[in-house]
Amino acid sequence: MKLDMADLSNGSTRPKAALSALKPLVPYALAYKGRILAAFIALLAASAATLVMPIAVRRVVDMGFSDQGRALINAYFAVLLLVVGVLSLASASRYYFVITLGERVVADLRSAVFRHLTSLDPAFFDQTKSGEIVSRLTADTTQVKAAFGASISIALRNIFLFIGAVALMIVTSPKLSALVLLAIPVIVLPLVISGRAVRRRSRAAQDRLADASAYAAEAIGAVRTMQAFGMERQTASRFAAAAEEAFGAARLSTTMRAFLTGIGLFLVSASVVGVLWYGAQEVLAGTMSAGQLSQFVLYAVFAASALGQLSEVYGELAQAAGAAERLGEILAAEPAIEAPRDPKPLPEPPLGTVTFENVHFAYPTRSEQRALHGLTFRAASGERVALVGPSGAGKSTVLQLLLRFYDPQEGTILVDGVPIAETNPVALRSRMALVPQEPTVFAASVLDNIRYGRLDATEEEVRHAARLASADDFIRALPQSYDTLIGERGVTLSGGQRQRLAIARAILKDAPILLLDEATSALDAESEGQVQAALDRLMEDRTTLVIAHRLATVRSADRILVVEGGRIVEEGTHESLLAVGGLYARLARLQFTDEEGRVQAAE
Repeated sequence: MKLDMADLSNGSTRPKAALSALKPLVPYALAYKGRILAAFIALLAASAATLVMPIAVRRVVDMGFSDQGRALINAYFAVLLLVVGVLSLASASRYYFVITLGERVVADLRSAVFRHLTSLDPAFFDQTKSGEIVSRLTADTTQVKAAFGASISIALRNIFLFIGAVALMIVTSPKLSALVLLAIPVIVLPLVISGRAVRRRSRAAQDRLADASAYAAEAIGAVRTMQAFGMERQTASRFAAAAEEAFGAARLSTTMRAFLTGIGLFLVSASVVGVLWYGAQEVLAGTMSAGQLSQFVLYAVFAASALGQLSEVYGELAQAAGAAERLGEILAAEPAIEAPRDPKPLPEPPLGTVTFENVHFAYPTRSEQRALHGLTFRAASGERVALVGPSGAGKSTVLQLLLRFYDPQEGTILVDGVPIAETNPVALRSRMALVPQEPTVFAASVLDNIRYGRLDATEEEVRHAARLASADDFIRALPQSYDTLIGERGVTLSGGQRQRLAIARAILKDAPILLLDEATSALDAESEGQVQAALDRLMEDRTTLVIAHRLATVRSADRILVVEGGRIVEEGTHESLLAVGGLYARLARLQFTDEEGRVQAAE
């Protein structure tokens, strides 16, 4: 990865971004210029209507409440009623356009982040907790929504009010305005300093919340294991501790925001009181009318209120900046596995050949420990090649590299004569069907799970694939047959049933290269025989790489590669390898002897 994964899990220890962290999100808002323009017009109208009111108040006060001024007063109050109507309509429009803009921006942002996540290579997810990623997709985007919705709306409204009020204050009384403007730096400086502290605390709070979410996701995903080992109390206590840490960080963030708000309100209000006292002296001296002072005071209150609310909004934007920075880290992460600028096309029709040439590889999380050492072999078109060996020998790594989930540090891998690093990974993977050792089943219907292999497949094609995988009988026995929802990760199915769904999915994909990673490991003897027969039919005219610990499943392979310590130590057919008397013969002897012992014990 070009982005250090530590940035994601330990972001709170790095320098904190300023409000500039929100800048990368601006293009998401600019995609809706019409809505922004409508909100801007409504904002201008609402601000103008608000700023007109003190002028009417000044006229009323200066004219006095006499019989001669009755008609004029009535006219002014009628105008005020009209202004209030405009203010209400404009405020409602501003709220609608700005809030819906925030919702729209966050929806687009979530989609963009998730779409980017789907493009990242497995190395990213090897080093990042899934619960933390989910926290960023939910909690952090919600925080950003507040910024692009209510917070920015309030901020813009108060900026307009503040500028307009200050301008009209200067028109009303330049002397009093000078006093107010001198007080502004005294007010703003503490707010900026406090805002930085709020941003730091907000980032820490979001990080602690992500930690708690990651632990909760992990615990819920393993709830059966947790309960089987009687770890309910310990798990709950650990999550409570994580939640308490998140609360502590949030409390510190809230404390700083409260301090920021209190300081802002005190400084603003104190400045208004001071200016009001000075203005009263001017009225008593006859250099200023009571109406002018009333108008000035109202504008000063507007300006002070706007500045006070801006202090609160600054704290909210500082929180959103922390969330935006975390989301920006995901969007800035670049996949290590990318299509070249000018990808080489794979030949048509597919040949199905696979070649490994002197491949050396170590996983990114264990760079000092190589999983493969100079691996070299070739699978011809339509050939069945089995990889056997002890656990940890590197067999599954071969499939991971072939699918280009990782790139080797040395050596070349070719499919149909084309180096896979020089072709499009999507095109490459479209030529392969995988049945993994731990099958993935989604929280959807059985039909949708099998159709994941080919989304345009008809229902009859799905049923046919299920029959070939010996899955049709148990599927039809489910409450809603193929429409049955099978729960998250297929928790309502047995291991063997999940395995057969994965096999049906691979059958449906009908790819020229078939990858079987312990495809029958979770099946009983009867189902294994049925599935093996189906796989034998499926493997006809297809290149197949089979990984198996149970050697009985690889006897029919055209060639068997025995892998140990990331190297091919033996190669041949089942019979020839037995005759050699090496590692394969020893594994076979131990396995078949063990199986015979279990059969005798059962009898």
